[in-house]
Amino acid sequence: MMIFQSIIGEVELTNERKSHIILKHPELKTHIKKISQVLSSPDTIRRSKLDEESLLFYKYFDTIKKGKYISVTVKKGKRNFILTAYITDKIRAGEIYESEKEA
Repeated sequence: MMIFQSIIGEVELTNERKSHIILKHPELKTHIKKISQVLSSPDTIRRSKLDEESLLFYKYFDTIKKGKYISVTVKKGKRNFILTAYITDKIRAGEIYESEKEA
């Protein structure tokens, strides 16, 4: 298991979720270490439209496929954990998340 720091506190990446990410999104395998950057200094965070307890963290990397975002979906709760992560060319529509620290 890996632990990352984010604006919502510690976020876990379990071995099972890491395996899921690599299996379902193999293009992310060589960029898996960038997850820490996405969580610690995201370009934006959106609330999931499907699950109000999930947040989508986005960070743009110009070194990935000539410019793409890495999106990391985090389930908030007593323990915050990563559900999935993938490479995308756009940010999904959704309410912008503002942390309690920023409000």
